[in-house]
Amino acid sequence: MPKLKPGTIIPDQGEDAAITAAAMSDADAMPYSDAEWQAVKPMLKRGRPHAAVTKERISIRLSAEVVQAFRASGEGWQTRIDAALKDWLRTHSPS
Repeated sequence: MPKLKPGTIIPDQGEDAAITAAAMSDADAMPYSDAEWQAVKPMLKRGRPHAAVTKERISIRLSAEVVQAFRASGEGWQTRIDAALKDWLRTHSPS
C-alpha cells in the first residue's frame, strides 16, 4: 500500500460502493473503460517537454567575479554564459 499523507481519509467499502454508484448514475461523468484508459495513457506526459536542442551537462570552474556578474543579471544567467562563449567561438579558435 502506498504511503499516505497525514489526514488522508480512505472510504470504507460501503462508502466506496456509494461513491461508485453515484458516479455510475451520472451520464455526464461516466468513468473510462479499461480500453479507453489504455488509449489515453500514452498521451499523458508529466514534467517539462523535451527540448528540440539539448545541451550537455558539465562541471566548469569559473572565477567568482564572472559567476557573480552573470547571476546578478537575473534568471537565465547560465544561458547567457553559453551565448557569450558561442560569441567568443565565432572569432577565436579554441585550440
